Amino acid sequence: MNNLRIRPLQVVKTSDIPVLPYDEFRELNSRLPEDERYHCVSYFALPENDTFRLICCMADDTEGNVLVSSCVNDGAQELSSFTAVHKSFHLFEREIHENTGIRYSDHPWLKPVRSSDYPFFSIKGESLHEVGVGPIHAGIIEPGHFRFSCDGERILHLEIRLGYQHRGVEQLMKDKSRLSERIQLAEGIAGDTTVGHSVAFASLWEALCGYDTPNHLLWVRTLALELERIAVHTADLSAICGDIAYQLGNAVYGRLRTPIINFFQAWTGSRFARTLIRPAALFYPFTESLAAQLLHILADFERDFTQMGDFLFNMPGALSRFEKTGIVNTDTALNIGMTGMAARSSGVHRDLRSTHPDAVYAGLHHQPVICATGDVLARTRLRHDEVLQSIAHIKTLLHTLPPSEEMEHELPPPSANSLVLSLTEGWRGAICHCALTGAQGELLHYKITDPSFYNWLALALAVRKNPISDFPICNKSFNLSYCGVDL
Repeated sequence: MNNLRIRPLQVVKTSDIPVLPYDEFRELNSRLPEDERYHCVSYFALPENDTFRLICCMADDTEGNVLVSSCVNDGAQELSSFTAVHKSFHLFEREIHENTGIRYSDHPWLKPVRSSDYPFFSIKGESLHEVGVGPIHAGIIEPGHFRFSCDGERILHLEIRLGYQHRGVEQLMKDKSRLSERIQLAEGIAGDTTVGHSVAFASLWEALCGYDTPNHLLWVRTLALELERIAVHTADLSAICGDIAYQLGNAVYGRLRTPIINFFQAWTGSRFARTLIRPAALFYPFTESLAAQLLHILADFERDFTQMGDFLFNMPGALSRFEKTGIVNTDTALNIGMTGMAARSSGVHRDLRSTHPDAVYAGLHHQPVICATGDVLARTRLRHDEVLQSIAHIKTLLHTLPPSEEMEHELPPPSANSLVLSLTEGWRGAICHCALTGAQGELLHYKITDPSFYNWLALALAVRKNPISDFPICNKSFNLSYCGVDL
Protein backbone atom coordinates (compact mmCIF):
# COMPACT_ATOMS: atom_id res chain seq x y z
CA MET A 1 0.00 0.00 0.00
CA ASN A 2 1.27 3.49 -0.91
CA ASN A 3 0.53 5.13 2.40
CA LEU A 4 2.25 5.89 5.67
CA ARG A 5 1.14 3.84 8.68
CA ILE A 6 1.36 5.78 11.93
CA ARG A 7 0.04 5.43 15.46
CA PRO A 8 -2.21 8.07 17.00
CA LEU A 9 0.00 10.78 18.58
CA GLN A 10 3.01 9.71 16.49
CA VAL A 11 4.71 12.82 15.10
CA VAL A 12 5.87 12.45 11.49
CA LYS A 13 7.49 14.82 9.05
CA THR A 14 5.07 16.05 6.42
CA SER A 15 7.73 15.25 3.82
CA ASP A 16 7.34 11.57 4.79
CA ILE A 17 3.66 11.49 3.78
CA PRO A 18 3.38 9.84 0.35
CA VAL A 19 2.27 12.16 -2.47
CA LEU A 20 0.28 10.18 -5.04
CA PRO A 21 -1.32 10.92 -8.41
CA TYR A 22 -4.99 11.71 -7.80
CA ASP A 23 -6.39 8.58 -9.45
CA GLU A 24 -4.13 6.38 -7.32
CA PHE A 25 -4.90 8.47 -4.21
CA ARG A 26 -8.64 8.08 -4.84
CA GLU A 27 -8.49 4.37 -5.59
CA LEU A 28 -6.34 3.65 -2.54
CA ASN A 29 -8.50 5.45 0.03
CA SER A 30 -12.04 5.22 -1.33
CA ARG A 31 -11.86 1.41 -1.50
CA LEU A 32 -10.62 0.91 2.05
CA PRO A 33 -14.03 1.34 3.82
CA GLU A 34 -15.37 -1.61 1.83
CA ASP A 35 -13.60 -3.52 4.61
CA GLU A 36 -15.32 -2.71 7.93
CA ARG A 37 -11.98 -2.36 9.71
CA TYR A 38 -11.19 0.92 7.88
CA HIS A 39 -12.90 4.30 8.28
CA CYS A 40 -11.96 7.89 7.51
CA VAL A 41 -11.05 10.00 10.55
CA SER A 42 -9.81 13.10 8.69
CA TYR A 43 -9.74 14.32 5.09
CA PHE A 44 -8.93 17.93 4.24
CA ALA A 45 -7.14 20.31 1.88
CA LEU A 46 -4.00 22.17 2.95
CA PRO A 47 -3.19 25.30 0.87
CA GLU A 48 0.36 25.18 -0.55
CA ASN A 49 1.31 28.21 -2.67
CA ASP A 50 -1.05 28.08 -5.67
CA THR A 51 -2.08 24.48 -5.10
CA PHE A 52 -3.82 22.36 -2.47
CA ARG A 53 -2.47 19.27 -0.80
CA LEU A 54 -5.24 16.79 -0.07
CA ILE A 55 -4.46 14.69 3.01
CA CYS A 56 -6.51 11.61 3.90
CA CYS A 57 -6.23 9.73 7.22
CA MET A 58 -7.85 6.29 7.42
CA ALA A 59 -8.08 4.44 10.75
CA ASP A 60 -7.40 0.71 10.81
CA ASP A 61 -9.41 -0.80 13.66
CA THR A 62 -7.63 -4.14 13.47
CA GLU A 63 -4.03 -2.91 13.70
CA GLY A 64 -4.80 0.19 15.78
CA ASN A 65 -2.97 2.55 13.43
CA VAL A 66 -3.81 5.24 10.87
CA LEU A 67 -3.00 5.20 7.15
CA VAL A 68 -1.95 8.62 5.79
CA SER A 69 -1.51 9.61 2.15
CA SER A 70 -1.79 12.79 0.11
CA CYS A 71 -2.19 14.31 -3.35
CA VAL A 72 -1.37 17.74 -4.78
CA ASN A 73 -4.05 19.42 -6.89
CA ASP A 74 -4.35 22.86 -8.48
CA GLY A 75 -8.16 22.82 -8.57
CA ALA A 76 -8.20 23.51 -12.31
CA GLN A 77 -10.07 20.40 -13.39
CA GLU A 78 -12.97 18.35 -12.09
CA LEU A 79 -12.05 15.30 -10.08
CA SER A 80 -13.75 11.95 -9.68
CA SER A 81 -15.08 11.84 -6.13
CA PHE A 82 -14.34 9.41 -3.33
CA THR A 83 -18.06 9.62 -2.51
CA ALA A 84 -19.07 7.93 -5.76
CA VAL A 85 -17.20 4.87 -4.47
CA HIS A 86 -18.12 5.08 -0.78
CA LYS A 87 -20.65 7.50 0.70
CA SER A 88 -18.77 7.93 3.99
CA PHE A 89 -16.62 10.61 2.29
CA HIS A 90 -19.56 12.78 1.18
CA LEU A 91 -19.30 15.51 3.81
CA PHE A 92 -15.49 15.66 3.75
CA GLU A 93 -15.58 16.32 -0.01
CA ARG A 94 -18.39 18.84 0.29
CA GLU A 95 -16.26 20.72 2.84
CA ILE A 96 -13.18 20.57 0.57
CA HIS A 97 -15.28 21.85 -2.34
CA GLU A 98 -16.65 24.73 -0.30
CA ASN A 99 -13.26 25.73 1.14
CA THR A 100 -11.13 25.42 -2.00
CA GLY A 101 -13.37 25.44 -5.07
CA ILE A 102 -12.16 21.96 -6.08
CA ARG A 103 -14.94 20.45 -8.20
CA TYR A 104 -16.12 16.85 -8.39
CA SER A 105 -17.72 15.43 -11.53
CA ASP A 106 -19.71 12.65 -9.88
CA HIS A 107 -20.37 13.66 -6.27
CA PRO A 108 -24.07 12.82 -5.72
CA TRP A 109 -24.84 15.68 -3.31
CA LEU A 110 -22.27 18.47 -3.83
CA LYS A 111 -23.79 21.14 -1.60
CA PRO A 112 -22.07 23.57 0.78
CA VAL A 113 -21.50 22.62 4.41
CA ARG A 114 -21.43 26.07 5.99
CA SER A 115 -22.63 28.53 3.36
CA SER A 116 -25.73 30.65 4.03
CA ASP A 117 -26.79 30.15 0.40
CA TYR A 118 -28.05 26.59 0.57
CA PRO A 119 -30.13 24.88 -2.18
CA PHE A 120 -32.68 22.63 -0.47
CA PHE A 121 -33.94 19.49 -2.16
CA SER A 122 -37.63 19.74 -2.97
CA ILE A 123 -40.30 17.20 -3.88
CA LYS A 124 -43.35 18.34 -5.83
CA GLY A 125 -46.73 16.60 -5.86
CA GLU A 126 -50.38 17.26 -5.19
CA SER A 127 -50.43 15.26 -1.93
CA LEU A 128 -46.98 16.35 -0.75
CA HIS A 129 -46.01 19.20 1.53
CA GLU A 130 -42.93 20.59 3.26
CA VAL A 131 -42.36 21.35 6.92
CA GLY A 132 -39.54 23.65 8.01
CA VAL A 133 -38.06 23.63 11.51
CA GLY A 134 -35.49 26.29 12.42
CA PRO A 135 -33.38 28.15 11.41
CA ILE A 136 -32.44 28.39 15.10
CA HIS A 137 -32.94 25.53 17.57
CA ALA A 138 -35.38 26.81 20.19
CA GLY A 139 -33.62 25.10 23.10
CA ILE A 140 -29.88 25.38 22.54
CA ILE A 141 -29.99 28.51 20.34
CA GLU A 142 -27.67 27.03 17.70
CA PRO A 143 -28.18 27.40 13.92
CA GLY A 144 -29.92 24.38 12.47
CA HIS A 145 -32.64 24.06 9.86
CA PHE A 146 -34.62 20.88 9.16
CA ARG A 147 -36.64 20.64 5.93
CA PHE A 148 -39.12 17.74 5.87
CA SER A 149 -40.78 16.55 2.67
CA CYS A 150 -43.90 14.65 3.70
CA ASP A 151 -46.77 12.69 2.27
CA GLY A 152 -49.41 13.41 4.89
CA GLU A 153 -47.78 12.50 8.21
CA ARG A 154 -45.16 10.23 6.64
CA ILE A 155 -41.64 11.63 6.13
CA LEU A 156 -40.29 10.95 2.65
CA HIS A 157 -37.10 12.96 2.98
CA LEU A 158 -35.34 15.12 5.56
CA GLU A 159 -32.58 17.56 4.71
CA ILE A 160 -30.53 19.02 7.55
CA ARG A 161 -28.63 22.29 7.12
CA LEU A 162 -26.05 23.22 9.75
CA GLY A 163 -22.98 25.35 10.25
CA TYR A 164 -24.06 28.58 8.58
CA GLN A 165 -23.05 30.60 11.64
CA HIS A 166 -19.49 29.35 10.89
CA ARG A 167 -17.69 30.02 14.17
CA GLY A 168 -14.28 29.58 12.56
CA VAL A 169 -12.81 27.45 15.36
CA GLU A 170 -10.20 25.77 13.15
CA GLN A 171 -8.97 29.13 11.85
CA LEU A 172 -8.85 30.52 15.38
CA MET A 173 -6.71 27.57 16.44
CA LYS A 174 -4.16 28.75 13.88
CA ASP A 175 -4.47 32.44 14.69
CA LYS A 176 -4.17 32.20 18.46
CA SER A 177 -0.57 32.12 19.61
CA ARG A 178 -1.08 31.31 23.28
CA LEU A 179 -1.63 27.73 24.41
CA SER A 180 -4.13 28.88 27.05
CA GLU A 181 -6.33 30.36 24.33
CA ARG A 182 -6.18 27.22 22.21
CA ILE A 183 -7.19 24.89 25.02
CA GLN A 184 -10.13 27.17 25.84
CA LEU A 185 -11.20 26.98 22.21
CA ALA A 186 -10.97 23.17 22.38
CA GLU A 187 -13.19 23.10 25.48
CA GLY A 188 -15.87 25.02 23.57
CA ILE A 189 -15.88 23.01 20.33
CA ALA A 190 -18.98 21.17 21.59
CA GLY A 191 -20.12 22.26 25.03
CA ASP A 192 -21.48 18.84 26.02
CA THR A 193 -18.12 17.27 25.12
CA THR A 194 -15.77 19.56 27.04
CA VAL A 195 -13.65 16.65 28.28
CA GLY A 196 -13.61 14.76 24.97
CA HIS A 197 -12.35 17.64 22.85
CA SER A 198 -9.96 19.04 25.46
CA VAL A 199 -8.39 15.59 25.90
CA ALA A 200 -8.01 15.32 22.11
CA PHE A 201 -6.27 18.71 21.95
CA ALA A 202 -4.08 18.26 25.03
CA SER A 203 -2.91 14.83 23.90
CA LEU A 204 -2.08 16.14 20.42
CA TRP A 205 -0.20 19.17 21.71
CA GLU A 206 1.86 17.15 24.18
CA ALA A 207 2.84 14.75 21.39
CA LEU A 208 3.69 17.61 19.04
CA CYS A 209 5.98 19.07 21.70
CA GLY A 210 7.64 15.74 22.46
CA TYR A 211 6.22 15.59 25.99
CA ASP A 212 5.98 12.16 27.60
CA THR A 213 2.58 12.34 29.29
CA PRO A 214 2.78 10.87 32.80
CA ASN A 215 0.41 8.04 33.71
CA HIS A 216 -1.48 10.01 36.36
CA LEU A 217 -2.50 12.61 33.74
CA LEU A 218 -3.77 9.83 31.46
CA TRP A 219 -5.60 8.33 34.44
CA VAL A 220 -7.34 11.63 35.28
CA ARG A 221 -8.37 12.12 31.65
CA THR A 222 -9.79 8.61 31.41
CA LEU A 223 -11.79 9.10 34.60
CA ALA A 224 -13.14 12.43 33.31
CA LEU A 225 -14.11 10.92 29.95
CA GLU A 226 -16.12 8.17 31.63
CA LEU A 227 -17.81 10.60 34.03
CA GLU A 228 -18.77 12.82 31.07
CA ARG A 229 -20.20 9.74 29.31
CA ILE A 230 -22.32 8.89 32.38
CA ALA A 231 -23.59 12.46 32.77
CA VAL A 232 -24.62 12.98 29.13
CA HIS A 233 -26.06 9.50 28.56
CA THR A 234 -28.18 9.94 31.69
CA ALA A 235 -29.39 13.36 30.55
CA ASP A 236 -30.26 11.87 27.16
CA LEU A 237 -32.29 9.11 28.80
CA SER A 238 -34.20 11.84 30.63
CA ALA A 239 -34.87 13.69 27.38
CA ILE A 240 -35.95 10.52 25.56
CA CYS A 241 -38.43 9.76 28.35
CA GLY A 242 -39.71 13.33 28.10
CA ASP A 243 -40.39 12.88 24.38
CA ILE A 244 -42.67 9.91 25.01
CA ALA A 245 -44.38 11.71 27.93
CA TYR A 246 -42.96 9.29 30.50
CA GLN A 247 -42.63 11.82 33.26
CA LEU A 248 -41.23 9.48 35.92
CA GLY A 249 -38.28 8.55 33.69
CA ASN A 250 -37.79 12.16 32.67
CA ALA A 251 -37.66 13.30 36.30
CA VAL A 252 -35.58 10.45 37.73
CA TYR A 253 -32.91 10.42 35.01
CA GLY A 254 -32.75 14.21 35.19
CA ARG A 255 -32.17 14.03 38.93
CA LEU A 256 -29.53 11.32 38.54
CA ARG A 257 -27.44 13.48 36.20
CA THR A 258 -27.12 16.16 38.87
CA PRO A 259 -24.79 14.41 41.37
CA ILE A 260 -22.43 13.47 38.53
CA ILE A 261 -21.99 16.99 37.22
CA ASN A 262 -21.98 18.32 40.78
CA PHE A 263 -19.03 16.02 41.46
CA PHE A 264 -17.20 17.69 38.57
CA GLN A 265 -17.97 21.00 40.30
CA ALA A 266 -16.62 19.76 43.64
CA TRP A 267 -13.48 18.46 41.90
CA THR A 268 -12.75 21.25 39.41
CA GLY A 269 -15.07 24.18 40.14
CA SER A 270 -16.97 23.57 36.89
CA ARG A 271 -19.93 21.24 36.33
CA PHE A 272 -18.63 20.56 32.80
CA ALA A 273 -14.99 20.06 33.89
CA ARG A 274 -13.68 23.20 32.23
CA THR A 275 -10.05 23.92 33.19
CA LEU A 276 -9.49 20.29 34.28
CA ILE A 277 -7.66 19.18 31.13
CA ARG A 278 -4.51 21.16 30.37
CA PRO A 279 -1.45 20.14 28.32
CA ALA A 280 1.36 19.04 30.66
CA ALA A 281 -0.52 20.41 33.66
CA LEU A 282 -2.95 19.38 36.39
CA PHE A 283 -4.42 22.05 38.65
CA TYR A 284 -7.03 19.79 40.26
CA PRO A 285 -5.40 16.59 41.59
CA PHE A 286 -7.67 13.64 42.28
CA THR A 287 -7.32 12.78 45.95
CA GLU A 288 -8.31 9.80 48.12
CA SER A 289 -11.01 11.99 49.63
CA LEU A 290 -12.50 12.64 46.19
CA ALA A 291 -12.28 8.93 45.43
CA ALA A 292 -14.29 8.06 48.55
CA GLN A 293 -16.85 10.75 47.68
CA LEU A 294 -17.22 9.46 44.12
CA LEU A 295 -17.65 5.85 45.21
CA HIS A 296 -20.46 6.92 47.54
CA ILE A 297 -22.13 8.92 44.75
CA LEU A 298 -21.87 6.03 42.31
CA ALA A 299 -23.31 3.52 44.80
CA ASP A 300 -26.46 5.61 45.22
CA PHE A 301 -26.57 6.44 41.51
CA GLU A 302 -26.21 2.83 40.33
CA ARG A 303 -28.98 1.58 42.61
CA ASP A 304 -31.52 4.16 41.40
CA PHE A 305 -30.32 4.05 37.78
CA THR A 306 -30.71 0.27 37.60
CA GLN A 307 -34.18 0.41 39.15
CA MET A 308 -35.28 3.13 36.71
CA GLY A 309 -33.94 1.06 33.81
CA ASP A 310 -35.96 -1.94 34.95
CA PHE A 311 -39.09 0.23 34.91
CA LEU A 312 -38.36 1.79 31.50
CA PHE A 313 -37.39 -1.33 29.57
CA ASN A 314 -40.30 -3.36 30.91
CA MET A 315 -42.92 -0.71 30.19
CA PRO A 316 -45.08 -1.65 27.16
CA GLY A 317 -45.99 1.97 26.45
CA ALA A 318 -42.32 2.97 26.20
CA LEU A 319 -41.29 -0.08 24.20
CA SER A 320 -44.07 0.53 21.67
CA ARG A 321 -42.59 3.97 20.95
CA PHE A 322 -38.99 2.75 20.86
CA GLU A 323 -39.14 -0.50 18.91
CA LYS A 324 -38.81 -0.28 15.10
CA THR A 325 -38.74 3.53 15.21
CA GLY A 326 -35.97 5.36 13.40
CA ILE A 327 -34.10 2.30 12.12
CA VAL A 328 -30.59 2.52 10.65
CA ASN A 329 -29.43 -0.97 9.72
CA THR A 330 -25.84 -2.19 9.82
CA ASP A 331 -25.21 -1.94 6.07
CA THR A 332 -26.39 1.67 6.00
CA ALA A 333 -24.34 2.53 9.09
CA LEU A 334 -21.19 1.21 7.43
CA ASN A 335 -21.99 2.78 4.08
CA ILE A 336 -22.33 6.32 5.45
CA GLY A 337 -19.47 5.96 7.95
CA MET A 338 -21.36 6.20 11.23
CA THR A 339 -19.35 6.32 14.41
CA GLY A 340 -19.62 5.95 18.15
CA MET A 341 -22.69 5.00 20.13
CA ALA A 342 -25.00 5.46 17.12
CA ALA A 343 -22.90 3.05 15.04
CA ARG A 344 -22.70 0.53 17.89
CA SER A 345 -26.51 0.71 18.16
CA SER A 346 -26.64 -0.44 14.53
CA GLY A 347 -24.34 -3.41 15.07
CA VAL A 348 -21.05 -1.78 14.02
CA HIS A 349 -18.09 -2.63 16.27
CA ARG A 350 -16.55 0.84 16.34
CA ASP A 351 -15.09 2.14 19.60
CA LEU A 352 -11.66 3.80 19.84
CA ARG A 353 -11.37 2.70 23.48
CA SER A 354 -10.86 -0.85 22.21
CA THR A 355 -9.41 -0.32 18.70
CA HIS A 356 -7.01 2.57 19.43
CA PRO A 357 -6.65 2.57 23.24
CA ASP A 358 -4.20 4.71 25.15
CA ALA A 359 -2.22 3.19 28.04
CA VAL A 360 -5.08 3.45 30.56
CA TYR A 361 -7.86 2.07 28.33
CA ALA A 362 -5.60 -0.80 27.31
CA GLY A 363 -5.44 -1.76 30.98
CA LEU A 364 -9.25 -1.64 31.30
CA HIS A 365 -9.64 -4.25 28.52
CA HIS A 366 -12.66 -2.36 27.24
CA GLN A 367 -15.17 -4.28 25.11
CA PRO A 368 -17.79 -2.20 23.27
CA VAL A 369 -21.49 -2.54 24.02
CA ILE A 370 -23.25 -3.52 20.78
CA CYS A 371 -26.96 -3.45 19.91
CA ALA A 372 -27.89 -4.68 16.45
CA THR A 373 -31.44 -3.44 15.77
CA GLY A 374 -30.51 0.18 14.95
CA ASP A 375 -33.76 1.67 16.26
CA VAL A 376 -34.60 4.11 19.07
CA LEU A 377 -34.77 1.17 21.47
CA ALA A 378 -31.19 0.15 20.59
CA ARG A 379 -29.85 3.68 21.04
CA THR A 380 -31.70 4.01 24.36
CA ARG A 381 -30.69 0.59 25.66
CA LEU A 382 -27.07 1.12 24.63
CA ARG A 383 -26.91 4.33 26.66
CA HIS A 384 -28.20 2.48 29.71
CA ASP A 385 -25.70 -0.35 29.31
CA GLU A 386 -22.79 2.00 28.62
CA VAL A 387 -23.52 3.95 31.80
CA LEU A 388 -23.24 0.76 33.84
CA GLN A 389 -20.07 -0.18 31.95
CA SER A 390 -18.57 3.25 32.67
CA ILE A 391 -19.34 2.85 36.37
CA ALA A 392 -17.47 -0.46 36.31
CA HIS A 393 -14.52 1.18 34.55
CA ILE A 394 -14.44 3.98 37.12
CA LYS A 395 -14.48 1.51 40.02
CA THR A 396 -11.51 -0.26 38.42
CA LEU A 397 -9.70 3.05 38.05
CA LEU A 398 -10.37 3.99 41.65
CA HIS A 399 -8.78 0.74 42.81
CA THR A 400 -5.58 1.82 41.05
CA LEU A 401 -5.54 5.43 42.22
CA PRO A 402 -2.11 6.83 41.27
CA PRO A 403 -0.27 9.44 43.33
CA SER A 404 -1.51 12.80 42.10
CA GLU A 405 -0.37 16.31 42.83
CA GLU A 406 -0.74 19.72 41.27
CA MET A 407 1.75 20.16 38.46
CA GLU A 408 2.60 22.40 35.51
CA HIS A 409 5.47 21.62 33.15
CA GLU A 410 6.82 23.99 30.53
CA LEU A 411 6.55 22.48 27.08
CA PRO A 412 9.26 22.72 24.43
CA PRO A 413 8.31 24.26 21.06
CA PRO A 414 6.19 22.15 18.71
CA SER A 415 7.99 20.02 16.15
CA ALA A 416 8.57 21.78 12.83
CA ASN A 417 7.24 20.60 9.44
CA SER A 418 5.28 17.83 11.13
CA LEU A 419 1.89 16.13 11.23
CA VAL A 420 0.25 14.54 14.26
CA LEU A 421 -3.29 13.41 14.99
CA SER A 422 -5.09 12.37 18.14
CA LEU A 423 -8.04 9.98 18.43
CA THR A 424 -10.37 10.11 21.44
CA GLU A 425 -13.62 8.22 22.02
CA GLY A 426 -15.97 10.87 23.31
CA TRP A 427 -19.41 9.95 24.54
CA ARG A 428 -20.85 10.44 21.01
CA GLY A 429 -18.00 8.68 19.24
CA ALA A 430 -14.70 9.25 17.46
CA ILE A 431 -13.09 12.66 17.93
CA CYS A 432 -10.10 13.39 15.69
CA HIS A 433 -7.81 16.41 15.94
CA CYS A 434 -5.08 16.76 13.31
CA ALA A 435 -2.34 19.42 13.21
CA LEU A 436 0.31 20.36 10.66
CA THR A 437 3.19 22.69 11.46
CA GLY A 438 5.52 24.88 9.41
CA ALA A 439 9.25 25.53 9.44
CA GLN A 440 9.12 27.35 12.80
CA GLY A 441 6.70 24.94 14.46
CA GLU A 442 3.78 27.29 13.80
CA LEU A 443 0.35 25.82 13.04
CA LEU A 444 -0.29 25.69 9.31
CA HIS A 445 -3.54 23.78 9.61
CA TYR A 446 -5.75 22.42 12.38
CA LYS A 447 -8.53 20.00 11.44
CA ILE A 448 -11.23 18.92 13.89
CA THR A 449 -13.68 16.10 13.24
CA ASP A 450 -16.53 15.78 15.74
CA PRO A 451 -18.56 12.54 15.73
CA SER A 452 -21.70 14.48 14.77
CA PHE A 453 -20.02 15.26 11.43
CA TYR A 454 -20.51 11.60 10.50
CA ASN A 455 -23.90 10.96 12.08
CA TRP A 456 -26.26 13.77 11.02
CA LEU A 457 -26.95 11.94 7.76
CA ALA A 458 -27.91 8.88 9.81
CA LEU A 459 -30.69 10.88 11.49
CA ALA A 460 -31.97 12.05 8.10
CA LEU A 461 -32.12 8.45 6.88
CA ALA A 462 -33.54 7.10 10.16
CA VAL A 463 -36.74 9.17 9.97
CA ARG A 464 -37.71 8.15 6.44
CA LYS A 465 -41.10 6.41 6.32
CA ASN A 466 -41.68 7.36 9.97
CA PRO A 467 -44.50 9.71 11.00
CA ILE A 468 -43.27 13.24 11.52
CA SER A 469 -44.53 13.06 15.12
CA ASP A 470 -41.71 10.55 15.76
CA PHE A 471 -39.00 12.97 14.68
CA PRO A 472 -38.38 14.39 18.20
CA ILE A 473 -37.69 10.98 19.72
CA CYS A 474 -35.52 9.95 16.75
CA ASN A 475 -33.59 13.20 17.09
CA LYS A 476 -33.10 12.78 20.85
CA SER A 477 -31.98 9.18 20.41
CA PHE A 478 -28.99 10.47 18.40
CA ASN A 479 -28.54 13.80 20.26
CA LEU A 480 -26.08 15.21 17.72
CA SER A 481 -24.17 18.45 18.05
CA TYR A 482 -24.94 21.57 16.03
CA CYS A 483 -21.83 23.47 17.11
CA GLY A 484 -19.65 20.39 16.69
CA VAL A 485 -20.22 20.70 12.93
CA ASP A 486 -19.98 24.52 12.88
CA LEU A 487 -16.19 24.74 12.85
